[in-house]
Amino acid sequence: MLIQSLEGKDFRNYETLSLTFGNKINLFYGDNAQGKTNILEAIYLMGTTKSHKGSKDYEMLRFSQQEAHLRMKFKKNDVLHQIDMHLRKHRGKGIAIDGNVIHKSAELVGFINMIFFSPEDLNIVKNSPGERRRFMDMELCQLDKTYLYAYTCYKKVLQQRNSILKQAYYRKDLLDTLEVWNEKLLEYGIQIILKRQKFIKELKELAMEIHEHLSGGKECLELFYQPSVTAEEFEKKLIYVKERDITQCQTSIGPHKDDILIKLSGQDLRRFGSQGQQRTAALSLKLSEIALVKDKIGENPILLLDDVLSELDKNRQAHLLETIQGIQTFITCTGTELIQQRIETDHIYDVSSGCVKHR
Repeated sequence: MLIQSLEGKDFRNYETLSLTFGNKINLFYGDNAQGKTNILEAIYLMGTTKSHKGSKDYEMLRFSQQEAHLRMKFKKNDVLHQIDMHLRKHRGKGIAIDGNVIHKSAELVGFINMIFFSPEDLNIVKNSPGERRRFMDMELCQLDKTYLYAYTCYKKVLQQRNSILKQAYYRKDLLDTLEVWNEKLLEYGIQIILKRQKFIKELKELAMEIHEHLSGGKECLELFYQPSVTAEEFEKKLIYVKERDITQCQTSIGPHKDDILIKLSGQDLRRFGSQGQQRTAALSLKLSEIALVKDKIGENPILLLDDVLSELDKNRQAHLLETIQGIQTFITCTGTELIQQRIETDHIYDVSSGCVKHR
């Protein structure tokens, strides 16, 4: 799987964009706030239909513009493909694969597998449970279309159930419809719980091995999936918390409350680990994610590294750069010296004020 080119019009701070890429390392450098991350965002958007920042379509349009266009060409199994995307201010996005319009974003997801690594990911251990759920969801939604469907449906059902709980304060008759939404919440929620459980189990084995290598055999990293409720008890507990949910006007249990417990040598890393240990664990998670995707789909994913190297010490930098050898990677940074010393780059781009120049 290789991305060959990216073209764009009125995306973020770019009036026009026309780039061709190498098969290995593509490096974008320049000062902060020049548009480097926007290029990685465009690539990620084309593969997943979502911004890694969670931005809405209208937020990705160039200032005062009503629409934006993106086109990406890539090879998969030696076959050339093209994705076109049309972002609009007041309507949903339009997507076409090889000239054929698709009506559901899910048809594109998984077509290209990507892993986005940003400085924020290094804080996954100490940040809120929402960040760790996002980590699971971003990868599972690409690897498993049934998960993507269940996840999308669950969010809609959860939103509707919460809306009923809030309105029931004034309209008690709405509580009669709660049972219908409970059934749907259970249907999709149980699927999510079981698939997350399997994902963390597979990731755990890889992360342990990688972290042992990173720490020189001094530390043992363990991952534990912590569902707010098990698949077996979900139905019973949903009935049990009904009155509490009505009082609080929100759904108190379910996959939207899940977490991952990360332990280092038997200790809760979030509570007792140093910043260095937490960052090494975060790097281990990302490297194991790369290995898991390769194992699942039989080829390397596309890597997007957004100013990550500057946040790592020399030892962690070396391990990361060693891992990405032979993988098509897009890197943003404020200087090229470090990367050029350690790894050969195919293409280097100078990014300044929404203009990209190939070196």
